[in-house]
Amino acid sequence: MSLQFRKYTNESGFTDDFHAVRKFLVRINEKNPIQSDFEWGRWEWAFSLPYLETSNLSKIGIWESDGKIVALVTYEQGLGTAYFCIDKEYNFLKLEMLMYAGENFCNEEGKLKVLINNTDREFQKIAFQLDYKPTQDTETNAIFDIDVNSTEYSLPLGYSIISLAEDYDIEKFHRVLWRGFNHEGEPPTTDEELENRRKSVSGPDLNPELCIIVMSPEGEYASYCGMWYDRNTEYALVEPVATDPKYRKLGLGKAAVLEAIRRCGQLGAKQAYVGSSQQFYYQIGFRPIPASTFWEVR
Repeated sequence: MSLQFRKYTNESGFTDDFHAVRKFLVRINEKNPIQSDFEWGRWEWAFSLPYLETSNLSKIGIWESDGKIVALVTYEQGLGTAYFCIDKEYNFLKLEMLMYAGENFCNEEGKLKVLINNTDREFQKIAFQLDYKPTQDTETNAIFDIDVNSTEYSLPLGYSIISLAEDYDIEKFHRVLWRGFNHEGEPPTTDEELENRRKSVSGPDLNPELCIIVMSPEGEYASYCGMWYDRNTEYALVEPVATDPKYRKLGLGKAAVLEAIRRCGQLGAKQAYVGSSQQFYYQIGFRPIPASTFWEVR
């Protein structure tokens, strides 16, 4: 075994390194995800958004064994947080990875939070030995077990289900996400804003047939559910979900999410995950799984 460390490329976009990391995340989570808080869909989603701090990409750390990635330390948007993805056969790297994050991932104020799963007692002990302490800041996850009867839903009269593959109006798409995430007023429609929104669905592995829109009788995008699924895995990732406030309390968000899950189930998915503890997801069949906590030196 030849174990080596290297840094991620400083080139932004969907590079060879991007695809190599994605392949690694698919491999370690292929059957029963061991990294449910940072699956491949989250990696690709991060690289599809304008918030990614591309100037620090080369600080992302990669460990390889005989040319195959076995561990990763990364951030999601920018420095100041660190996420650890590890092939379970290489758990002995945790100390080295945490030390690397401490030396390279601090923000401009010198602060760093590292995410550790609440069930990972080994990693907690390592963090404590390096003077990290748990905070009140957590990330929650929930799981949905897919079967034939679990994805039933109904729509109000006049509403219909379509996918981004069938209808992709960038201004309508931008509007439902803008309003669905509670921004006030109408969304800005500058070229830059619309290009950023296009980029959010530009991931090379995004399947637009799994990204569901609920269309209103007036032809507006009333609700949207994005979905990430790879046939080489048994799970899907829900991200993002938004319903225009004008159309809430009609069951449209539920319909969008369950239709997206249903389609993933038809392709072979057995579970769907979402990074949330909102009651909305519990009401439609998701159940909580162990959360992760951010630790920091105090």
